[in-house]
Amino acid sequence: MATTDETPAPLSPADGAADEHAFRRPLLSDVSAARWLLLGILLASVYFFHGFLVPVVAAGVVALASWPIRQWLATRFQLNRTVLAALLILVIVTFLVVPISVALGYAFRELQSWIGWIFLVNASGAPTPHWLANLPQVGDWVDERWSHYIGRPGAIGELVQLVSGSNIGAIYRGVLTAGALAFHLALTLLFTLVTLFVFYRDGIKICEQIDRVGQRILPTRWERLSRVVPTTISSTVTGMTLIAIGEGMVLGCAYWLAGAPSPVTLGVITGFMALVPGGAPLSFTLVSAFLAANGEGLHAAFLFSWGTMELFIVDKTIRPILVGGPVKMPFLPTLFGLVGGVKTLGIVGLFVGPVLMALLVTIWREWQREITGEEPRRRLTRAARKRAARENKA
Repeated sequence: MATTDETPAPLSPADGAADEHAFRRPLLSDVSAARWLLLGILLASVYFFHGFLVPVVAAGVVALASWPIRQWLATRFQLNRTVLAALLILVIVTFLVVPISVALGYAFRELQSWIGWIFLVNASGAPTPHWLANLPQVGDWVDERWSHYIGRPGAIGELVQLVSGSNIGAIYRGVLTAGALAFHLALTLLFTLVTLFVFYRDGIKICEQIDRVGQRILPTRWERLSRVVPTTISSTVTGMTLIAIGEGMVLGCAYWLAGAPSPVTLGVITGFMALVPGGAPLSFTLVSAFLAANGEGLHAAFLFSWGTMELFIVDKTIRPILVGGPVKMPFLPTLFGLVGGVKTLGIVGLFVGPVLMALLVTIWREWQREITGEEPRRRLTRAARKRAARENKA
């Protein structure tokens, strides 16, 4: 019997097997399942361990900046990796962590006296300080503004309420109960030191593993970028952070010798400001102006002369020697790195933020240099193609 057009043709065994295989095809292949599983593990890791990001980043920055010292000690004294890491941690705690902690403790106690004075003025009012009222040209204007916004009872509380939206008493209680913040900072410091110990001991193995992954992800650019990053971090830490700490300590001693009030607090503020280009000159100039307006003209002249000389020596001698190739960071990226780092990571971000911004600027410059180098090659290639086309036509 002949088959009609409506009668389906019989299926062969091969066609049936193909249809059955297509019907049983899994909804999610093995490769896709592995990718989703890996993504889920990464997200869970970020969720559970994001609190350790600050110590790891801070330890990485310090390790990269001090790695040449670690290599020199390992070559010179042939120390065991564990002993060498412990020795470096001891040096960092002795010469960096302890002095900074002592300075911050003194500054906090001086700030408490400032806050007490603010509460006294807010409760009973205070006349305009004579050195402000006697300023030439602007003394009367300052006296009027002081009487309106600060001098009368309750004026500071109203100003704080207007600016921050919080009661001045709540802010004071928050300052007094800063023990939780101090504990969190101490815990972060402890985790940073532990991580730094591991980096000093096993840093070579960790770098080898990172290089293997980097070569897989960026095979043509990894070698250049992996060499630029440590150099940038080392230059930024030595050229900005360490020198800023040194300037804060030196100028803090100068403030004490000049008779400025709260010299430790002013030295800490100057060290923070020194991270920003022009911050240190602005700091000691304002303190000198305060001393001059307060009738201490000789001390003000001494402080200004000392600050100018110290800044000249640092910028012309010490910074080029330490950095080797100074990090020419523009003002705006440096400011964004400083403020963004402090806002995101707290006091640790004061050191990490400028380093990350320096890395971004360096990568951008490397990219621009690569593009600039490719343009002449592209023009030569186009010219060669045009010559080849003309020759073919001829």
